Amino acid sequence: MPRHDALAFHTSDVSEQEMYKLMIGSVVPRPIAWVSSKSKDGVLNLAPFSFFTVASRNPPTLLISIGPGVGEREGTVKDTLTNIREVGEFVINMVSEPLGEAMLLSSANAGPQKNEFELAGVTPQLCKSVDVPAVLEAPIAFELKLDRIIPVGGDHLVLGIVERVQVDSAAYAGNFKIATENLKPLASLAGDFAGLTSTFSIDLRHRQE
Repeated sequence: MPRHDALAFHTSDVSEQEMYKLMIGSVVPRPIAWVSSKSKDGVLNLAPFSFFTVASRNPPTLLISIGPGVGEREGTVKDTLTNIREVGEFVINMVSEPLGEAMLLSSANAGPQKNEFELAGVTPQLCKSVDVPAVLEAPIAFELKLDRIIPVGGDHLVLGIVERVQVDSAAYAGNFKIATENLKPLASLAGDFAGLTSTFSIDLRHRQE
């Protein structure tokens, strides 16, 4: 039975932007994939995407969703998508709280010849499994080979198979676990950001007694 105080928004009655705002304000918090890529001419690119998740455990696969350009580049194909499509390799760097400002700087609508590593003031680090650099300052970096690109409306789902993972020793808890409290992941909200608050567990054992 529907709640009496609930508001209902039908897709046919609202604009694309209005529905987008409802979605990004509701599906929170979202991790940020700070994607480094390289053009076929060797120009480095770095850009953040918050439509990001794990797609498969075997083969280990990560997923990002890339929309069209906005602002001055509205309707164009983003450099990240072009680079991944043409080169077939990319790196997803995890954003920690101290890297928030650099991440935002890299989100500027720069031209395809602009190196966002320089714009953000971060350091390219050579990878061993792909010919695309990671962000040296990032606590975790996933080196990926392109699996497939799936068009969904005006966006594109990009699936990448993990070839290698770099984890800073401070963010590693041993036994292949991440020390989340040291990782200090930055999450995307609806225009704002959030850090990690106190964690807690939910124990259901008492429900079985």
